[in-house]
Amino acid sequence: MIRETIEDVGCQATKLSEEEMNHERSSQVCRIQVNGMTCTSCSTTLESALQVIPGVQKARVTLATQEAEICYDPKIVECNQLLEAIGNTGFEGILISTGGDSSRILLKVDGVDTENCVKLIQNSLLAIQGVQEIDFDLELKKLSVSYTADVTGPRDFIRAIESTESGCFKACIFPQGREREEHRQHEIRQYHKAFIWSLVFTVPVFFTSMVFMYIPGLKNVLETKVANMLTVGQVLRWALSTPVQFIIGRKFYVGAYIALSHGYANMDVLIALGTNSAYFYSIYSVLRAATSPTFKASDFFETSSMLISFILLGKYLEVLARGKTSEAIAKLMDLAPKTATLLTLDDKGNVLNEEEVDSRLIQKNDVIKTIPGSKVACDGLVIRGQSHINESMITGESRPVTRKTGDMVIGGTLNENGVLNIKATRVGSETALSQIVRLVESAQMAKAPVQRFADHISKYFVPIVIALSFCTWVSWFLAGTFNAYPRTWIPSSMDSFELALQFGISVMVVACPCALGLATPTAVMVGTGVGASLGVLIKGGQALESAQEVNCIVFDKTGTLTIGKPMVVNTRLFKTMVPQEFYELIAAAEVNSDHPLAKAIVEYTKKLRGSEENLSWPEASDFESITGHGVKAIIYNKEVILGNKSLMMEQGIAIPVEAEQALAETEGQAQTGILVSIDKELIGVLSVSDPLKPEAPEVISILKSMNVESMIVTGDNWGTANAIAKQVGIERKNVVAEAKPEQKAEKVKELQDLGKVVAMVGDGVNDSPALVAADVGIAIGAGTDIAIEAADIVLMKSSLKDVITAIDLSKKTFRRIHLNYFWALGYNLLGIPIAAGVLFPSTHFRLPPWIAGSAMAASSVSIVCSSLLLKNYKKPKKLNTLDLQGITVE
Repeated sequence: MIRETIEDVGCQATKLSEEEMNHERSSQVCRIQVNGMTCTSCSTTLESALQVIPGVQKARVTLATQEAEICYDPKIVECNQLLEAIGNTGFEGILISTGGDSSRILLKVDGVDTENCVKLIQNSLLAIQGVQEIDFDLELKKLSVSYTADVTGPRDFIRAIESTESGCFKACIFPQGREREEHRQHEIRQYHKAFIWSLVFTVPVFFTSMVFMYIPGLKNVLETKVANMLTVGQVLRWALSTPVQFIIGRKFYVGAYIALSHGYANMDVLIALGTNSAYFYSIYSVLRAATSPTFKASDFFETSSMLISFILLGKYLEVLARGKTSEAIAKLMDLAPKTATLLTLDDKGNVLNEEEVDSRLIQKNDVIKTIPGSKVACDGLVIRGQSHINESMITGESRPVTRKTGDMVIGGTLNENGVLNIKATRVGSETALSQIVRLVESAQMAKAPVQRFADHISKYFVPIVIALSFCTWVSWFLAGTFNAYPRTWIPSSMDSFELALQFGISVMVVACPCALGLATPTAVMVGTGVGASLGVLIKGGQALESAQEVNCIVFDKTGTLTIGKPMVVNTRLFKTMVPQEFYELIAAAEVNSDHPLAKAIVEYTKKLRGSEENLSWPEASDFESITGHGVKAIIYNKEVILGNKSLMMEQGIAIPVEAEQALAETEGQAQTGILVSIDKELIGVLSVSDPLKPEAPEVISILKSMNVESMIVTGDNWGTANAIAKQVGIERKNVVAEAKPEQKAEKVKELQDLGKVVAMVGDGVNDSPALVAADVGIAIGAGTDIAIEAADIVLMKSSLKDVITAIDLSKKTFRRIHLNYFWALGYNLLGIPIAAGVLFPSTHFRLPPWIAGSAMAASSVSIVCSSLLLKNYKKPKKLNTLDLQGITVE
């Protein structure tokens, strides 16, 4: 029965063995913060290292977010082993979250000093029903508890802990989620401090080598001989540059060592090689001067120290800018209020006590009081009161909506004018806000296919640059040795070897692998963040890349082009029957269905019967939902069938002429006609109207101006489908009606076979196969969970205008990605030859190493800043015109 139902909606189903089912259940996802990555070589190497671990099914590592998302089998590998593997690759891993069927909370417990204390606390917690797993980090005093949210919650854990051992332990929520921001701020402070200290030493080095040498009095002091040809200036520069090279620049040595010890080369390797070449040649030069009465030394101490200083400045600016790319997530997380007013009620619902608690301590079935001007603390059901709720921060819809007793509210939204008592139904990671945050985080981790280009280049980039640098040095050195260029080309302060060395160092430090690695992820992060702020949730780079190429959009009708709240507008009976009995039978059949048309029939019948009787219906046996056609059931020993014309024909039910005429009239008015049969005899026709969304015609018109073809594929009848198509401006040839779920998916594949890039816009379970089959699945936010899960893009406001916003934003994002790549590649392709000296013979222009290093640092910053410009994204002007005309959706 279950398999048949699944196959009815267009999917293939086979029974899994017990072993296969255990395997399916054993998939889990964890997110880990990774510290120490400097360029895309680091992220690709770590990703490869994680992929080969037994039990790891998929691993994604992103340089821009400094995070890893790992899908693994917990029966084969544990999180601690993954953290250890990251550590073995040379990076530091900090667990952010693990995904599972149970909820998870982190608590900080003070007063725990020994393993015996840990055991006491564990025993107290394990005695609580619903607690599944406990993990205690004694060093951090951090307790992790996995539990069933329907049974227990964090307040129970805190009470249990604090009552253990006569109250000698104190517990509170661990500051989870702040670790990443704290690490980022720590990283910013580190780079800032390192840069300031490097300036303290580098500025004097610069002045002694570049400025004071042209001031007569100071020049004489600096040129005073210390030993043989060794001067005071050289000793000063040596002393001042050494702390910069080995203390302030230590992180580059550590990064280079880690990379080389694990068999790859990163940006740290280039920096370490470049600065060491300049520094150790300078030492050789001054030592030779100190031991020779004739050798005049030329040192490059300013090159190594200034190079490190400029790179530190660049990394400082890059970390600052990179943090702004994920502001969307921070803003979303800030929507949740810090505290909530918890009510204690008696059996009659009277308030016994009010208590202000941390909102993270809310448990399921708690009753929360929300006063005007405060935020709703969790997803829940209004059990008392009425108010207007501003949901724009979640859905993007600017108009406040009325919420009264029996309505659901969303955590993070703003209560405007009434007092509400709300019963918590979803808390913690289950809330809509948490799910949106998780979706955006996952989207920012997902790599666009275009990212493979940078990942592929990164494997060879640094070794190629090192080879080019060596070849540059050898070429210029040999050219100087064999007098291939005039001696006048060589600056008076150096010889041919030193000139060649400067060219080689410049090539090494001008190349920037970071710019390539940041080109795509930073743009995707900002693009998906902007989309989230506009109510368009884009599930990652793949969805962005596909959406910008869409040239054909397939629309479902009900709930997509129409509002999705159908109403019964007319009933025609062809046999003598008591209306009350007729409606009772059809409502009893349809109450078991979640289709919008079925709900419309039930609601209509409720109104006819009166509010006091609206919960009692005759029992329906042998209920069957024929997806895309209708329902059938046995009620009062009568076979009741409701559905379309094709269902009646399949069931062998004759359709009289008057019913055919009524059906035609109904469909001609863009209404849906539902035929009703009782005991194989057609009794009547229900006319159901689902109003067209006001913006639909203009949206179709705008898509046409964008050269995007629009189609309707619906399970509704041909008459209604054609009438709707005419109203919105879709040609009759682009209409497919009475389509089953599998036929919708087949139509999508048929269009793809014609070379079209297809987007499917839908909202129901029956749209899921087509949403998955399409190049881009776009789900209406008010649709079913299955449709939203299957889609690549979710329109939170349920507005068709956002279909255009999604396509336009994806186009703008990918233009920015292409611009980033153009700049990153152009910079390297132009910068490396100039650093190698190709312009020197004709213009005598050369790129000193410290300027090359500053250019390298600036290139990464410029890529991040380029991506940040996407934050200025504005919706297309045509959509703004629609808003001014007042075309909005309630």
